[in-house]
Amino acid sequence: MITGTKQPAKDHAKLADFILFSQREFLLNLSRELNRDNISFAQFFLLSYLATSKELTMTDIARKMGHSTAAATGLVDRLEKLGYMERTHAIDDRRKVLVRITSRGLELVSRLRDELQNQVASAMSETSSEDAASFMTSYRTLDTALTR
Repeated sequence: MITGTKQPAKDHAKLADFILFSQREFLLNLSRELNRDNISFAQFFLLSYLATSKELTMTDIARKMGHSTAAATGLVDRLEKLGYMERTHAIDDRRKVLVRITSRGLELVSRLRDELQNQVASAMSETSSEDAASFMTSYRTLDTALTR
């Protein structure tokens, strides 16, 4: 995409379809893996957040997940029972509950990410190196625009 130009609406529609349908394929395969490990998408997303953070408070988790604190507590309860995360109390304020991922949780996230990465690599292997590079440039541009 060239900066400063308007893309036709039909291009936006095609891109939206691409995102929806490719996401569907990737998520269907991820869903099979999640079912095997008996966790939900929301629980996997939470584990993924925790895999990139040292620890999060329950308020942080609720905010990141777009849930109430009570709903976030339910997610944490289930994942804690499965041994994927653990709770501790802050040293400076014992009322503050901190949540961190366990090594078992890190292994699960790593395995599922590797599976997804392999699926993406397989799909990308069908493209030329120039097309793959162009796609990644476009991805980075969209990612930057979406995270502002």
